[in-house]
Amino acid sequence: MASLELALVEMMNDYSKSNAQRRDQIEKMKKDAVTTAARVSELLVDSVNSEVQESFINEKRIEFETRALASTVQRYTKQTNQWLTAVRALDSALKEIGDFENWMKIMDYDCESIVLALQYIHKKENTQS
Repeated sequence: MASLELALVEMMNDYSKSNAQRRDQIEKMKKDAVTTAARVSELLVDSVNSEVQESFINEKRIEFETRALASTVQRYTKQTNQWLTAVRALDSALKEIGDFENWMKIMDYDCESIVLALQYIHKKENTQS
């Protein structure tokens, strides 16, 4: 019976040792799993943060480009208005030149008519005398 007790005590000790080893092994695996999960979580957060940061940088670039474009459009609008003013002034001057040219033609025709009338009168006076 003593050998049976010794065998039973030995089996209990072996079981306790293997159980303790399994607990240590499970505890180590839990710590490794927590560490790995924390690292994965950290990497995911870094990935999302980098994309958010990139989006933020892109948004700032777009805002800068939008302001630059608005400034360029404003400058071109001002320049276009100046060109329109110059073209209108030129058009007005050309109309005045055209009006003056027309007036000159009328004056030339009137002068020719007067000269012809005077010549006719002069010839008539010379033929009557």
